[in-house]
Amino acid sequence: GIVSVMLNRPERRNALIGPLADQLLAAIDDAAADPATKAIVLRGAGGAFCSGLDLKEFAADPPPPWIESFGSSWRAVHERIFELDCVLVGALERAAVNGGAALALACDVLVVGRRSFLQVGEVQQGMAAPMNMAWLRLRHSEAVAARVALLGDRLHGDQLVELGLAIEAVDDDRVVEAAIGLAERFAANDREGIRRIKRSIRRTGPADQGAAAWFDRVVAADPQGGRRQAPPRAAT
Repeated sequence: GIVSVMLNRPERRNALIGPLADQLLAAIDDAAADPATKAIVLRGAGGAFCSGLDLKEFAADPPPPWIESFGSSWRAVHERIFELDCVLVGALERAAVNGGAALALACDVLVVGRRSFLQVGEVQQGMAAPMNMAWLRLRHSEAVAARVALLGDRLHGDQLVELGLAIEAVDDDRVVEAAIGLAERFAANDREGIRRIKRSIRRTGPADQGAAAWFDRVVAADPQGGRRQAPPRAAT
């Protein structure tokens, strides 16, 4: 009942590019389409979760062919995660920065290494952080969102647990093991029960109108989060 999905660009600390976003969406779709899947474990190759956007690729001249559609692809990943009927367990090793932080925050539950960190650092670049804010405001208080996004600090394992952003902090070499162990606990439950509880959480929360409406609301607050707009070249 468990599927492992791995971001596999270890030479770039699994930094995001258009093809990676598209392949991630396809992998999540495939996993969710199997009625036996009760939990998905999301991790990064090479002992690192995700370092954000690949600035080298976004600044390439000529621009890569996928750059204009990246905003749409990236939002599609988050909308699909929002709609999952199984549990998404994140295994945060080493770092989750900006776009990578949004992916970590999108997980239903997150296991993190004690020395690993999550950073929503867009404020330091004069940018908004629409996908990060979408998940922070969906699951956490305004005070927590402000603490995470307005300072832009690196938040390490125990801090993430204290803020409620992670469920558990473990020794750094045990992150994947602990995430799989947690996924096994979810997989022991009935998939229909998981589906009904997740749907109930969404219907009684701030995003009760569904994924598209929730992310449209985020876009309305930050036009750079729109489907057709590529990230600024300076984004990470």
